[in-house]
Amino acid sequence: MTTGTATTATDGLDTFPKRLAELARTRAGEPAYREKEYGIWQTYDWARVAREVGLLAAGLAELGFRRGDRLIVVGDNRPRLYWSMCAAQSLGGLPVPVYQDSVADELAYVVEHAGARFALAENQEQVDKLREIQKKVPSLQTIFYVDPRGMRHYEGLSSWAEVQERGAKRLAAQPDAVSSEVAKGHGSDDAIMLYTSGTTGRPKGALLSYDNLVWAAEAGAQFDGLKAGDELLSYLPMAWVGDHIFSYAQGYVVGLVVNCPESAATVMTDLREIGPTYYFAPPRVLENLITQVTIRMEDAGFLKRRLFQFFMGVARRVGPARLDGRPVSPVDRLLYALGNLLIYGPLKNTLGMSRVRVAYTAGEAVGPEIFNFYRALGVNMKQLYGQTEASVFVTIHPNGEVFPDTVGKPVNKVELRIAESGEVLYRSPGVFKEYFKNPEATNDTKTADGWVHTGDAGYLDERGHLRIIDRAKDVGKLNDGTLFAPKFLENKLKFFPHINEAVAFGHGRDFVAVFVNVDMIAVGDWAERRNIAYASYQELAARPEVYDLIQSEIEQVNRDLAADPRMAGAQIRRFLILHKALEADDGELTRTNKVRRGFIGERYKALVDALYDGAASAYIKVDVTFEDGRKGRIEGDVAVRDVAPQAALKKAS
Repeated sequence: MTTGTATTATDGLDTFPKRLAELARTRAGEPAYREKEYGIWQTYDWARVAREVGLLAAGLAELGFRRGDRLIVVGDNRPRLYWSMCAAQSLGGLPVPVYQDSVADELAYVVEHAGARFALAENQEQVDKLREIQKKVPSLQTIFYVDPRGMRHYEGLSSWAEVQERGAKRLAAQPDAVSSEVAKGHGSDDAIMLYTSGTTGRPKGALLSYDNLVWAAEAGAQFDGLKAGDELLSYLPMAWVGDHIFSYAQGYVVGLVVNCPESAATVMTDLREIGPTYYFAPPRVLENLITQVTIRMEDAGFLKRRLFQFFMGVARRVGPARLDGRPVSPVDRLLYALGNLLIYGPLKNTLGMSRVRVAYTAGEAVGPEIFNFYRALGVNMKQLYGQTEASVFVTIHPNGEVFPDTVGKPVNKVELRIAESGEVLYRSPGVFKEYFKNPEATNDTKTADGWVHTGDAGYLDERGHLRIIDRAKDVGKLNDGTLFAPKFLENKLKFFPHINEAVAFGHGRDFVAVFVNVDMIAVGDWAERRNIAYASYQELAARPEVYDLIQSEIEQVNRDLAADPRMAGAQIRRFLILHKALEADDGELTRTNKVRRGFIGERYKALVDALYDGAASAYIKVDVTFEDGRKGRIEGDVAVRDVAPQAALKKAS
């Protein structure tokens, strides 16, 4: 590697268990993982990790875990859950991490489809789901758990400690019980099975090999110069391919320090304490952070607000230029330094980004306003484009070539091609092996010569950068021929802190209309400062004052669209504010928070019809799933508003 910090698969370290053994030998006392428990950070070095993994692997072997077996892993980001994946791999098994917020039916599908006999649960909540699943999926034979709280009276289960005790006895009798199995592994072996988000149907289990993952980890590290000891906070779901590459594969390939937060509620505090040098956040997280900043500024005094507005204006003009190495005038340099002292530095510290050397966002398109906000502060934020099927990396912004309207250039050994239909195709050493038990889907996605259909529409611009327009199936046209790219419009709306989610409609219609989900925190704060009473999300969303607020922001989006002759015809003409938040538990979002557009269109057909038939309101009732699993129903009238279009700007002759 160009960083000189990691060995390559050609050195014989072609699996992660082999790499762990090498790290334990060469960096025994260096930090590998940290976990915050009861407010205190616990550090585990590479030698300790190797011991823990070895004991667990031997214990699993004692329980009957064999080469080819699948291990379900479900829970929040915890060192022991990461170690369990390496333990399964040490025996030639296949870890299958699952989204921790999956309801029982979703989890049951993965367990049954994967044919898993073993499952590791973080805590009682996850154990309860797995025990319920066991009644329907008898192939699930062995469940063990990490956190013993609440588990005293559970029968037929083993704790992490008990499995390791079994492992210690096996290793005492047979010292090479694990190492001999590790030696049998090869780079071409299956390393992990990750299930896709299921935007359009049932999730598919993508099989990735060690060769796929090691290449991806090395390619990403080389691109941005990652080095041993770089820190990251692992707070995104372990079932997501991005977390697997950053927190697991690059951890072993580069020697990163993986920090696990105490809980989802403490992530921001933990982020500030760790001060990572390597950071990733999907657009939704970045949007939420901006919302929090905006709320704080609205609550601040007049002078502080004015200072913030002035220096953010300087930052937007100067910050990206400084990051890209472009010339900056002495006056702007001085103003930016003053802004850094008063605004940017304290704000980056609050966001936990003071030490970030490289940051990525990916998962879905991010609005340029959101992207530029972080670069204005001096955070080296880049977009990357990738998929589960690519082992993440397809393109990344190179240093000095960061453009908010692109997703960068191909990383080393990635080939790109644009089909006649406009669909983006790629080929690389990271391309997945196949979809488990689904040869038809595999053949539909991957050609015989290794090209992968992304399902995204895009093109390569004159700078050699890839530009993604939208999901190919979602890009359409209005009846007058105007291009309709729903995600582009939705991202412009979501830049406003009061809008949490938006769903645009327009293909085959005369005009564009949208559903809006308001942000409960931002709009709630806005309402309280104006003495607007409400008792629930439904009541807040229905307030005419809130409709006025959202309408003003939609009108701003329309003004921006009017300035682009290509998009002027795609201005939003009607909107409504949904009476409930879109939820993954209700099937409206995927577990990675992507909108399931087709499902929403069918579920809320009465509201879609109201947007286009001129109605002033529509009655709707939908079944919902509460956090505790109970079912209920939300119903009521939803108002529909018209929005006047803005005059399009004429091109200069």
